[in-house]
Amino acid sequence: MVRTELDLESIVSELYSPLYRFAFSLSRNEAQAADLTQETFLILAKQQAQVRDITKIKSWLFTTLRREFLRGLRSQSTHPEVELKPEHQDQLVADSGVLKASDAATVLEALAGVDESYRMVLELFYLADLSYKEIAATLDIPIGTVMSRLSRGKEQLRILLTKTASPNKITPRPN
Repeated sequence: MVRTELDLESIVSELYSPLYRFAFSLSRNEAQAADLTQETFLILAKQQAQVRDITKIKSWLFTTLRREFLRGLRSQSTHPEVELKPEHQDQLVADSGVLKASDAATVLEALAGVDESYRMVLELFYLADLSYKEIAATLDIPIGTVMSRLSRGKEQLRILLTKTASPNKITPRPN
């Protein structure tokens, strides 16, 4: 047994941001991404005695977050939510933070247009900062498949981002 002591505080401080980015890429919603990230760490806290190999904790967390997201989708399809929107929205202030957010939004929008099998690998690689080996473990696929999907996904993303420069709007592919 490879287990060493689990330091939850250091794991949270090290992996919160990449997990949140991955959750946001899946949900496209800040509040839902924060909830998914917190839920993932809560599951870790509850099940820490079951973790056998601390060296694989990063893959375990990303796999758990993905499973929670998919569980939420299944639940949502049977119990749809109704979002209440305020009548008035606040005006955006034009600053560099907004410009960076709009660039990120453009990339995330283009990413939504990439085929699902390629998109998941791209999100895990770029947003979650997982290695090929960790992605393979998370998705339960061979490393060669990770590399080919990453290559094909990058090409699709490049094409979609090139189209973004033109006046036509990107429409996400149906899942």
